[in-house]
Amino acid sequence: MGSDPLATFHQPTRAWFETTFAMPTRAQELAWPAIAAGESALVLAPTGSGKTLAAFLAAIDRLMFPVAGAPPPQNPHTRVLYVSPLKALAVDVERNLRAPLVGIVRQAQRLGVTYREPTVAIRTGDTPSRERARYQREPADIFITTPESLYLVLTSLARSALTKVETVIVDEIHAVVPSKRGSHLAISLERLEELRGPDAPRLQRIGLSATQRPLDEIARFLGGFDDAGASRPVRILDAGRRKALELRVEVPVEDMARLGEPAEIPSGPVTAVQRASIWPAIHPRLLELIRSHRSTLIFVNSRRLAERLAAALNELAGEELVHAHHGSIAREQRLRIEDDLKSGRLPALVATSSLELGIDMGAIDLVIQVESPPSVASGMQRIGRAGHRIDEPSTGVIVPKYRGDLLACAAIVEGMQTGSVEPLRYPRNPLDIVAQQVVAMAAMDDWKVDDVERVVRRAAPFAELPRSAFEGVLDMLSGRYPSDEFAELRPRVVWDRTAGVVRSREGAKVVAISNGGTIPDRGLYGVFLAGAEKGKGRVGELDEEMVFETKEGDVFLLGASSWRVEEITTDRVLVSPAPGVPGRMPFWHGENPGRPLEFGRAIGALARRMRTLPPDDAMAELQTKHALAEGAARNLLQYLRDQEAATGAVPDDKTIVVERYLDDMGDWRVCVLSHFGAKVHAPWAMAIGAIVRERTDDEPDILWTDDGIVIRFPGTDQPPAVDLLLPDPDRVSDLVQRQLGMGGGGARQANLGAPTTALFASHFRENAARALLLPRRRPGQRAPLWQQRKRAGDLLSVAARYEAFPIVLETYRECLQDVFDMPALIELLAGIRSRAIRVITVDTRTPSPFAASLLFNYVANFIYEGDAPLAERRAQALTVDPAQLRALLGEVELRELLDPDAVSELELQLQQLTRERAARHPDGVHEMLLRPPKTRAAIATRLASRCRLDFPMRSSRAIPIRWRRF
Repeated sequence: MGSDPLATFHQPTRAWFETTFAMPTRAQELAWPAIAAGESALVLAPTGSGKTLAAFLAAIDRLMFPVAGAPPPQNPHTRVLYVSPLKALAVDVERNLRAPLVGIVRQAQRLGVTYREPTVAIRTGDTPSRERARYQREPADIFITTPESLYLVLTSLARSALTKVETVIVDEIHAVVPSKRGSHLAISLERLEELRGPDAPRLQRIGLSATQRPLDEIARFLGGFDDAGASRPVRILDAGRRKALELRVEVPVEDMARLGEPAEIPSGPVTAVQRASIWPAIHPRLLELIRSHRSTLIFVNSRRLAERLAAALNELAGEELVHAHHGSIAREQRLRIEDDLKSGRLPALVATSSLELGIDMGAIDLVIQVESPPSVASGMQRIGRAGHRIDEPSTGVIVPKYRGDLLACAAIVEGMQTGSVEPLRYPRNPLDIVAQQVVAMAAMDDWKVDDVERVVRRAAPFAELPRSAFEGVLDMLSGRYPSDEFAELRPRVVWDRTAGVVRSREGAKVVAISNGGTIPDRGLYGVFLAGAEKGKGRVGELDEEMVFETKEGDVFLLGASSWRVEEITTDRVLVSPAPGVPGRMPFWHGENPGRPLEFGRAIGALARRMRTLPPDDAMAELQTKHALAEGAARNLLQYLRDQEAATGAVPDDKTIVVERYLDDMGDWRVCVLSHFGAKVHAPWAMAIGAIVRERTDDEPDILWTDDGIVIRFPGTDQPPAVDLLLPDPDRVSDLVQRQLGMGGGGARQANLGAPTTALFASHFRENAARALLLPRRRPGQRAPLWQQRKRAGDLLSVAARYEAFPIVLETYRECLQDVFDMPALIELLAGIRSRAIRVITVDTRTPSPFAASLLFNYVANFIYEGDAPLAERRAQALTVDPAQLRALLGEVELRELLDPDAVSELELQLQQLTRERAARHPDGVHEMLLRPPKTRAAIATRLASRCRLDFPMRSSRAIPIRWRRF
């Protein structure tokens, strides 16, 4: 092969590349020889280094110029499968494939080389049904899709097109590995491997990402395991030369300590007092940066802030200068906004993580990050959007919102400069994913139980799946738990234990297809143009609670455009454009990302180092190593000095400060100041709540954030003892586990106002939906979130009586392993016990600077307390004692208000005596036989025509019994 990375390509491919690019990148030099040799490979390379082309060019060359003498394919089949975590990224790749395909064809024609032009198809959730049907009839050589759409293809007749797949490319692999979406994809890839047959050569798997660590963990996930339990070989190609970054942290105000104070001496009504805010200073600076650059991307951490910032910039500019871009804007709107930026018609976008991955946004001059990114990896992805070529630096400006945020911004710059991305870990044994994939597999074929387990265990997240847990899932799916207690807990498969076979039940395939995937249903309303054709005119989506607080005629902003509400139906909001009309700002719940432990430690280490350096050296280091402007560095050092003056200590990676003070109501509030992030603070707060209730019988109010924990002790005269806040590291796991089960107490998740029970209940609801236990009643239509919660609560009340119910076990596992970082908490508490980490307790008259930002979240949390949206709170108003209410109001009996005919009709339906409820297939007869005994005559009246009682007996699912009277 020599040292020439292009040596493996045919002459037209090589000629096109050499006329288009100066030379291969390091990623391409490493990838092409390995791909040509048929190896699976994991490629780590910076943004803009040509990773996707490195993977695709070898595949295109193989498709266009088959091996000499090889017979042409008789039937078209897909040979290259590209999986993208984003629908928009998949569309970009399809568009960018055209250039090499057209270019290589022209070179082949010029050189007189025989070629075969590959076909390309794309399938995502936005693909029209006619295009999906066309792929089934005419499979393309290259198939571009998402994890969810791949699952749907494998669970349909279209899967026959995938039997000859040779190469799978998983782009932006870091985005799926740490989530259940990745676990779901891992089983889909093993189903694909099985579909290809035992004689097919091993599937070549190529993973691509710019931010992935540790590489051996990602490689294990990508390759999976063979039938003998050994991990398949994956070659790690580390081309991760750090891309040059030109970063600057700016503070647009002179003194951040004055934020929140009255802007001037107030006079007149109290409500007219204006307080100092950083936003009036941020907006002009952002506008100045936008106008001094050709194209600018502004990243924020929430959809609401994206909308608010875009509207404010347009108002200040006096023209439509900026649009918002996020996941709640419809695909058509997003594509239009992206094209406007690429073509130069729009100079800037305000985006969330929707543009964080490798979507082609053209030549971006500058990236602005308002507020610290949630992680180093996220920051590198976002800033990497600028200078989207390997030979030019990425230029970024980071603007903090408050003084605590300034400290995080300084720490993240160092991490980005050194490439210290946080390690990823794939979930272990998520049982809800097993349940969904087993139902989908059985819907297509009858499976031996051992073969199902073998395929599932080949996926890396399930390599150590216990047999008992696997059989527990089969028990749940086959009807072990009584469905008469909860109607939706109906069997999805038939488990023939005698033959060791799993078969599908009637209707299970529809449920698996219409409820597939892992992205939870957040109860969002679709927003559509009034009068548009069905399936068209989608504008975006709104949070359910905002819709309940909106009425017809209201105007709101979405995508920085104004829309007037024309009608609100049961599942959508119909709107018309309202250009130039001021609109209400939308909001969405549950979108605040948590801080990784490693980032928290970096923040603490920076705080500790700055306090050990002389002031001049600290200023110099902040300006050079951490890229702070002079004013930002001065504000940060003053922030640390103010904290030390208030408490005598500053929390860092080796110090935790416990601050106690009396609030305005005379109650003690305790702030545990720590940088270690919510994944550590959440279980710690739950353990504190358990200890306080055990020892004092008090019910404390507790909140946790990335920056610490706040506890309010009502009715206590003495300052709370510090030992209440420091659980025993040997006991903390049991305390947290018990709190998850009991729920009790006032620990509340930051910015959600949800009690501990809501944390467990929300994850149980999502897990039950993934396991197909809470299917949509009407596919394609939204179900109100409060109704979903009600159904999940009913299911949980049934499931809680069975200690081995798989989804209850999975919810515990998810909370303890994925949501919380229990090993880090145990390590932290052990460090406190061994004195490796200091705990300093101080009593103050007013909150310190660090505690002030923490308490702001505490106050906001209780102002807006209650996870349930307005509709659910209305429904809860019905939970009163009806007897006492009737006595109080003097009303008639409830039964007098019911229609006798309706009651009779319902009774017949429940007894299966109506035509639509009659048993129509063997599964229906089987379910009827599982209920209380009936005579043959009674059963016969409940059978539809051509349905016979002996259907289940033919498959050994029921046996006749003769009773002899003695």
